[in-house]
Amino acid sequence: MIARRVVAVAAGLLLLVPAWAAEMPDALLTVANPNVQAVIAVQNAVTKGLMGGIEDILGTAAGLDAQGQVALVIFVNLEGKNAAQVVNALPKRMRGVNVSVEMTEPFRALQRFTPMDGGAGHQVAQTPPIQLGTSGGWRKDLANGSCCGGTSGSLIQVGGVQYILSNYHVYEADIVNGGNGTTAQTGDYVIQPALIDVGCNAANAQNVATLRKISSLPGSNVDCSIAQVIAGMVRTDGAIIDIGTISATTVGASLNQKVKKSGRTTGLTRSVVSGLNATVSITYDNECAGGTAFTKTFTGQILIKNRYKGVSFIAGGDSGSLMVQDAATNPKAVGLLFAGSSTTAIANPIGQVLSYVGSAVGGTATMVGQ
Repeated sequence: MIARRVVAVAAGLLLLVPAWAAEMPDALLTVANPNVQAVIAVQNAVTKGLMGGIEDILGTAAGLDAQGQVALVIFVNLEGKNAAQVVNALPKRMRGVNVSVEMTEPFRALQRFTPMDGGAGHQVAQTPPIQLGTSGGWRKDLANGSCCGGTSGSLIQVGGVQYILSNYHVYEADIVNGGNGTTAQTGDYVIQPALIDVGCNAANAQNVATLRKISSLPGSNVDCSIAQVIAGMVRTDGAIIDIGTISATTVGASLNQKVKKSGRTTGLTRSVVSGLNATVSITYDNECAGGTAFTKTFTGQILIKNRYKGVSFIAGGDSGSLMVQDAATNPKAVGLLFAGSSTTAIANPIGQVLSYVGSAVGGTATMVGQ
């Protein structure tokens, strides 16, 4: 699998959850839980020293250990030359909380610059008005011999105006003239499907929205972007393929919480939340298949098992997918997916995303739903 050339250093997480823990109510394992708060306090105190002082430590999070107890999870790069020594040297407890050491490969932002089958109807042109959870991207996202794309994930509104919500690195990451002689600008078209699904020829796609550049990166703690809907091109109820309409309200993440998403590459998939308050550093390109633009360290992120019941939750091209509760009708949004590895998916908390969008546009951003 070839993803957009983004090299990342991140807090990955693979959890072993006993049966009793899986049956605990989600509300008991939110960031408000006293045991989770205790771990986060230690995590916040030691993360900078761990990541800055030991090369192969990638990050930390509040998660569960193999016995299902809330623990400080320390992530070690399984590709690092000193990984085994680091694992053996880390303590079992730190400042009074349990420590669980997890090995993970590096993470990457999940845009694609080569086609990949798997999402079925998520990758084909729809008859307007379209549903979301579909292949989408910036109309000019072609450079350096490649074209890029991701997922136009969900519908939000600010001041009565409807926008498609996706990622910064899906809609507006082209910030240099470089390989295509242009950069992403407000007013540019966002298309469905993305260039990667129409042979890199925008004439084979349809314009469904216009970019509203909000430049979430590198300055903020979220990877998000929006595009104003063109009248008649997107369903006004915000329906997502295989999910339907969602709730207009949102919910915070909790350990063991059951979630689902609908995205361009893997379609409808389900998993469980495996970590809270994760620290993740990702390096972004300056255009499609371009050079390095900047490295951003995110904090307070949501981690999700990316291998659940034998199925991958996300893959390259699923960036921009909305993660919601695994409920049959009108599920509440939990997070905006943007990065991951073969073991772990990463999402921005949806509350932070909506807060940033509202501030950038000048109003209150809400999910479109029932």
